[in-house]
Amino acid sequence: MKTQITELFGIEHPIIQGGMHFVGLAELAAAVSNAGGLGIITGLTQRTPELLAQEIHRCREMTDKPFGVNLTFLPTVTSPDYPGYIRAIIEGGVKVVETAGNNPQKWLPGLHDAGVKVIHKCTSVRHSLKAEAIGCDAVSVDGFECGGHPGEDDIPNFILLPRAADELKIPFVASGGMADGRSLVAALALGAQGINMGTRFIATKEAPVHEKVKQAIVAASELDTRLVMRPLRNTERVLHNAAVDRLLQKERTLGANLKFEDIIDEVAGVYPRIMQNGDMDAGAWSCGMVAGLIHDVPTVKELIDRIMQQAHAIITQRLAGMAGG
Repeated sequence: MKTQITELFGIEHPIIQGGMHFVGLAELAAAVSNAGGLGIITGLTQRTPELLAQEIHRCREMTDKPFGVNLTFLPTVTSPDYPGYIRAIIEGGVKVVETAGNNPQKWLPGLHDAGVKVIHKCTSVRHSLKAEAIGCDAVSVDGFECGGHPGEDDIPNFILLPRAADELKIPFVASGGMADGRSLVAALALGAQGINMGTRFIATKEAPVHEKVKQAIVAASELDTRLVMRPLRNTERVLHNAAVDRLLQKERTLGANLKFEDIIDEVAGVYPRIMQNGDMDAGAWSCGMVAGLIHDVPTVKELIDRIMQQAHAIITQRLAGMAGG
């Protein structure tokens, strides 16, 4: 399947694996790229630029296909060594960067000079237009359904995607609620040039996370996520567990007086304990409503092949039959 996204990134299928903390390691990124999609290494999971350089090298040994690096720009007092991370990306020969969080404008000239294409994650049309205006090559439009941070507007993809298509000139992919060939065809129909999947890729054989994490996603329904940190305007969609119940109780009790320090035990430094050790109640972890559409743990190749076969069947048989009628 050829779209503006496959052409832009030099990939076979319009499917991107989004950056995910302690999930987007070389094993998963390489598997996605080898299957024809675009795998993404999560930059800040690597504690230093030197470790990111090693992870890029490790991924390069597993695939000769294009892959990218996610770099989230955090509003923190002690900022990560972003110049070092970007240097590792450029020196590692990576040609795609997925940016998220704060405005990436100051980093774009250096990336573009090195021939790196930048896709920025946005949760609204206005932010997407800003990304386009500062020179991003593409955007990932994240609807309210998505795992992680859906923004504060609460616009689901059935509205957000066509709105983005009406306004944007650069290509975009749909993120949030993407799981199968139906998702891909729907996203294309609404104006996207591909899809970005996070939660669906966690539940694959190659995802380097504990089996309990994968089985929790398979067992979950579309009703099993919760929104946390809304009072802090840092909303995150997470899978319901005991830690999330504790966090939400603190939000209710403290109300407008809630501070990040009050919930630090539930949200800070919990990902290694969950993703690596399978301590499922250690804290809040990102998961999309799409869990309700995930019923198995295939290999990445099986998943991507299945998505593409289903998409082609829908387009050439079901929809073509309707159009012919």
